[in-house]
Amino acid sequence: MRKMFTAFAAAACVLAAASARAEYPERTITWVVPFAPGGATDTLARQFAERMSRRAPQPIVVDNVPGAGGTLGAGKVAKAKPDGYTLLVGHVGYMAAAPALYKQLAYDPVTDFDAVVRFPDTPMVLECGKAGRARDIRTLVQYARDNPGKVTFANAGVGSAGHLVAALFASATKTDVVHVPYKGNAPAITDIVGGRVDCMFDQSNTALPQVKGNAVAAFAVTSPRRIPQMPEVPTLDESGLGGFEAATWYGIYAPRGTSPEALRWLAARFDEVMADPEFTGKLVEQGYVLIPAEERGAQALAAQTKREVQRWKQVVEAAGIPRN
Repeated sequence: MRKMFTAFAAAACVLAAASARAEYPERTITWVVPFAPGGATDTLARQFAERMSRRAPQPIVVDNVPGAGGTLGAGKVAKAKPDGYTLLVGHVGYMAAAPALYKQLAYDPVTDFDAVVRFPDTPMVLECGKAGRARDIRTLVQYARDNPGKVTFANAGVGSAGHLVAALFASATKTDVVHVPYKGNAPAITDIVGGRVDCMFDQSNTALPQVKGNAVAAFAVTSPRRIPQMPEVPTLDESGLGGFEAATWYGIYAPRGTSPEALRWLAARFDEVMADPEFTGKLVEQGYVLIPAEERGAQALAAQTKREVQRWKQVVEAAGIPRN
């Protein structure tokens, strides 16, 4: 009798555990965005959170935890309980470049997280003032080579995507340019339009309105192919910088050890949202580039993170960008 009771109890425990797993999510899921509200990362995250919530028994909410270039929020998620209820909206800055920029980072982007799924990308656009000396990418590079230290590149801050891509560009073109950091994208763009700074690598979603409004000139994009929102703008690869490719990429990450069931549930809801042509059409209109399904899964995002950490380490070291 005791053996029968023990077997029954064990079976009941297995069924209870399976039932608990099937009920995920039982409460609100929090996505941590390590930037202030209203920025590009926050806006993208909220669009996905709202639409995924429609397909979930519990809501997905965004919690903004800004500070230290995004590393504060990333560190918070790395130390969170791996139960599927606290996730990170990752960004190339703090999930790839940060290890090369910070001496004492509170997390490891590769070993402290489980990758979940990759969002659409925002390629960078090389935009320059309309009254500048250069007419296109070729004349810009030639002028920079002939006049070392004369061409200025604005960016949203030291270590930002715009800063790093400009450093990569300078290395690829063998030019000496001056990096001008700002506190965010908006004041940098203002000075590009006003002619106080020459150029800037800006994300496609924020560059698009400036280019379409004829406020700035788009010289090139950093994607491997031309983007549909600016079909007339060549890639840097086409412009003579063979193999040049860079983008601001995003993804969802969970603390290492999160249950596979929760990760699969999140990825499935994401795929459902991406199957909506009305939504993906709006993303393209906003300047995003969609990622093929086979390139946005957990394994692909994990591999992307690992590659990008090594890549930006080399760029930072070659550019001599100091570590904080």
